[in-house]
Amino acid sequence: MASVHWEKTEETCFCFDFRRRQEEGKCTKQKQKTDRDLFGRTQVHTRRMHSTFSFQILPIISSFVFFLLFSTAVSASQFEDFRRLNQTFRPGEESKKMRLIRTHLLKINKPSVKTIQSPDGDILDCVMVHHQPAFDHPVLKGTKPLDPPERPYGHHHHESEMYQLWSLSGEYCPEGTIPIRRTTEQDILRASSIKRFGRKIARPVRRDSSNGGHEHAVGYVSGDQYYGAKASINVWDPKVTDRFEFSLSQMWVISGSFGDDLNTIEAGWQVSPELYGDNYPRFFTYWTTDAYQATGCYNLLCSGFVQTNNRIAIGAAISPTSSYNGGQFDISLLIWKDPKHGNWWLEFGSGVLVGYWPASLFTHLRDHASMVQFGGEVVNSQATGSHTSTEMGSGHFSGEGFGKASYFRNMQVVDWDNSLIPLSNLKVLADNPNCYDIRGGINNVWGNYIYYGGPGKNPKCP
Repeated sequence: MASVHWEKTEETCFCFDFRRRQEEGKCTKQKQKTDRDLFGRTQVHTRRMHSTFSFQILPIISSFVFFLLFSTAVSASQFEDFRRLNQTFRPGEESKKMRLIRTHLLKINKPSVKTIQSPDGDILDCVMVHHQPAFDHPVLKGTKPLDPPERPYGHHHHESEMYQLWSLSGEYCPEGTIPIRRTTEQDILRASSIKRFGRKIARPVRRDSSNGGHEHAVGYVSGDQYYGAKASINVWDPKVTDRFEFSLSQMWVISGSFGDDLNTIEAGWQVSPELYGDNYPRFFTYWTTDAYQATGCYNLLCSGFVQTNNRIAIGAAISPTSSYNGGQFDISLLIWKDPKHGNWWLEFGSGVLVGYWPASLFTHLRDHASMVQFGGEVVNSQATGSHTSTEMGSGHFSGEGFGKASYFRNMQVVDWDNSLIPLSNLKVLADNPNCYDIRGGINNVWGNYIYYGGPGKNPKCP
């Protein structure tokens, strides 16, 4: 049964229609496969060609010099493509790589007490909280998940239904466990290397206005000390026209110089065929302490982020999504620094605590953030020799407004006193406004907000 949430402004009423998709899901309970079950296959001869596609990641610059470094490793496509590639791969080399892949899978796919099959094909493993990847990190070994902290003052949320596709099966992980999206051989084979799987590509930081294939439309604040950020983002399923491109909408919490010591905490939704193998919008997180060089990763693909919730799966598809000139579905995100322990907590949806990034992971973010950004990003690979048609947000420009363009609303930051406050001196910037643009505003209902996005290639963006 659908539930409807109405928001009223001085001019009109906005109807948010959250409808549960009628998709069949099947749940099976089983123990996670052993190494022999999962990988005991005979060696095979395949044909393969190494295909590496990399994007330079460069900064956006305005009166505040800052940079957005969000990139994606590009290499082989689907496993079927891998088998059809046209360079002979010696059996010994193939066997060695596959052994490394299987070893890595055993490291990140932890033993489960229950398995859930999602309607979209994902497999969710219910892993004991103390067995999750976070506690493989040297600084976290032997520790236990912390109790929830006090929310920032002025934090309010309305109760609304929020779904991830896997939950439509009607199954959840038991208390004391967390759902982790299972990683497959195909997932890793799409990456440029095992080492770079689940990570962004590190690039030297350049302080100019070029963007190395990445295009952004963002609102940002800087010049103060920030202890968190909050916003609601409507979710779309933008078209991504190349398997090596992505489209995302997220918040960045940033500290450090824009060099090798950059610290970031990131959360939002993204469509990334390379990372996930499909075109579903998915809830994601990221972190780094060295400008994406050797630390951090997406979701739970390395040790670091500590998940505490058994009903949210990081990396899982979000459902439903917004429709053009129709129902709008948005998610709320809150990231804030716990004043007592200094850890950075994440809340997703209607007051649901997902987990935290331990303060011990960071250098500059052990204290505070120096910048917060809100907005969208796409990769423009120009694979056809012209600008990509990959969409940002809804695929429509900001000027189309509510029900048609993507938005961030009720944008706030957390101050030194653990209080949510409005943004001061919000700036907006688009790398290529003929392809993707942005505009900001403020009113009594939405507070600080931005509309952003675009279709990519069009007559003014050839």
